[in-house]
Amino acid sequence: MSHEAAVKSNFPAMHALPRIIGFSILASLILFAVLVPLIWGVDTGEQDRAALLSGPTPGHPLGTDELGRDMLARLAAAVGLSIGFALLSVIAAAIPGILLGVLAGWTGGFIDKCLSLLSALFLVLPGLLWVLLVAAISPGNLLAVYGAVVLVLWAEYLRMTRALTRTVLASPAVADSHLPGHGPLYVIRRQVWPELSSRLVSTSAFAAASAILALATLAYLGAGVSPPTAELGLMITQLMPYYSAAPLSFALPILVIFLTVLSLLMIGSGRRP
Repeated sequence: MSHEAAVKSNFPAMHALPRIIGFSILASLILFAVLVPLIWGVDTGEQDRAALLSGPTPGHPLGTDELGRDMLARLAAAVGLSIGFALLSVIAAAIPGILLGVLAGWTGGFIDKCLSLLSALFLVLPGLLWVLLVAAISPGNLLAVYGAVVLVLWAEYLRMTRALTRTVLASPAVADSHLPGHGPLYVIRRQVWPELSSRLVSTSAFAAASAILALATLAYLGAGVSPPTAELGLMITQLMPYYSAAPLSFALPILVIFLTVLSLLMIGSGRRP
C-alpha cells in the first residue's frame, strides 16, 4: 500500500479522533461527579475553620475554599450540576425544536412562516442576553434560568430541522418513496431521520456547551444560582478575591469548565466514525 493510500484509509479515523477524545474527557468528568460523593462522602457545605484556603492535604486532597469547605466534594457536585443542567436543557429544547422543525419544513406556507418568525425572535438577539433578562426578573432561581436556556436552544433545533427537512423532501429519493404509496411517517423515518440524526450529536454538543457557559456566566454575574450551592461560576466568583492566597482552589473550577466545554466542542466538531 502506498503512502497516499495509507493516509486516505486513515482519514476517517483521524476525523473521528476529536470526538473520541471528547467523549473520553466527558465520561471521566461524569464518573468524577458520580463516584466522588460515593467514595469521599464529604458534605459540600461542611466547613473546616482550621483549614481555610488550604492547599492539598490528606483531609482535603484538592484543598479548601474561603470557608474551609472541601474543594473535591464541591467540584464533584458542581460538575454534576452543570452536566445535568446541560443534559436536561438539551432534551427539553430538542424535542419541541425537532418536532416543530419537521412540521414547518413539511407543511410550508403559513405554518412555516409563523414558526420561522417565532424562532427568529429568539435568534435575533444573543442567547445569553435572553437568559440574562429572565434571570434579572427572577434572580437566584435555577428553574427560571433553565427555562430561559431552553427557550434559546429550541429555536436553533427548529431552524436546523426545518432546513434539513425541506432539503430532504426535495430530493429524488423522497419522490421515489412516494411511488409505492408510503405515508409521511415512512418518509420521516427512512429519509428525514437518518439525515437529522447525523447532525443531532453535533448540535446537541454545542447546545450543551452553551448551557454550561450560560449557567456559569450568570452565577459569575450574581444572577444565577445562590450560595451555598456548589456551582462552577459561583465558585470562581467567591474565590476570586483569594486567588493569590489559594491559586489552586481558584484555578480548579476554571479548569473544570475548560475541560467540560472543550470535551463538548470536540464531540460537536468531530465526525462520526
